[in-house]
Amino acid sequence: MKHWINFPRIEGKASRQAHCDLPEGTYEREFGREGFFGPVTHFYHAHPPTGWSQWEGDLRPRAFDLVKSTSSAASPWQATLLLHNAFLKFRWWRMQGKMDHLVANADGDELLFVHAGEGDLFCDFGHLAFREGDYLLLPRGTRWRVEAAQAAFLLIEATNDGFRLPDKGIVGEQSIFDPAMLDSPAIDDAFKTQQGETPWQVVMKRHNRFSTVTFPYNPLDAVGWRGTNLAVRINWRDIRPLMSHRYHLPPSAHTTFLTSRFVVCTFVPRPIESDPGALKVPFYHSNNDFDEIIFYHQGEFFSRDNIHPGMLTLHPCGFPHGPHPKAFAAGAKAARKETDEVAVMIDTRDAVEISDAALKVEWTGYVDSWKGAGHLTQK
Repeated sequence: MKHWINFPRIEGKASRQAHCDLPEGTYEREFGREGFFGPVTHFYHAHPPTGWSQWEGDLRPRAFDLVKSTSSAASPWQATLLLHNAFLKFRWWRMQGKMDHLVANADGDELLFVHAGEGDLFCDFGHLAFREGDYLLLPRGTRWRVEAAQAAFLLIEATNDGFRLPDKGIVGEQSIFDPAMLDSPAIDDAFKTQQGETPWQVVMKRHNRFSTVTFPYNPLDAVGWRGTNLAVRINWRDIRPLMSHRYHLPPSAHTTFLTSRFVVCTFVPRPIESDPGALKVPFYHSNNDFDEIIFYHQGEFFSRDNIHPGMLTLHPCGFPHGPHPKAFAAGAKAARKETDEVAVMIDTRDAVEISDAALKVEWTGYVDSWKGAGHLTQK
């Protein structure tokens, strides 16, 4: 058990309620631990916390345009590695056609997010059709392949770990999405049709090394199964987000899956806070224990400027970040009544490394996109 110092104090001008009714002329910054689950202090600044005029060094906001990463690969093991640490591998995979082999990840669970396209997944558990916006969760060791005319995926590996559902607490297990909405593969006609005595290979990954085993038949030959360790599918459209019209909820309220060292959150369209005193955009915050990764799937991300679908941002821990100046000004005026964004966010406790492939598609001007924030005025 962690025994944090826990005696709240107030110094100077401060709001009685976080994220609401800020002292006039101030900008709130959340300074927290354990992501959004630990002890926290809220600072009230005279200038925007992101009002820097110059930045030097590698510790900075980063953005990558995956639309420019157009190479395709026949296997997920050839997918482009973007960000990684000892507990996470974040890859980008464009593919087309039918995989002519099976793969199996012995390093950890694999979570696929379908950014574009539709097709069919065949795995040990059976057949699942997929489409844009689906999460496909494959337990460690599952043998699988996909067929698609064209598709683009995020591949999120929980290295030496497994994906679980978050504890939804007092709002109940059916909130955000009911577990009954998780679809599982079926041993249907499509699955039975692909079975046969033709030789198949399975390419297995362990410690990032590959081994290939050949069978004189298709090893996806199950005739039935029962259990709780299985592949599942859910689409972002099946997620019903927690909302509060009087208070801006932290990203953790939108957790979809979690592991021991990182969480996966899904931002989906929702009404924007309507209470006059509530913040209308994500609050400035210093997330002091986690690196934050966001992939923008579709729509207009309401706290960002010059970000389009297919882009990826990284905000390492160690400095405050938050809405861009235009987004903050629009929020202050309550210019929008609802969001239309869909995005996948990963908060990882361990610092990520950036691959050379990601650096080739980096938007190096991203850190400068906050410039001018110090000249904003807040009513």
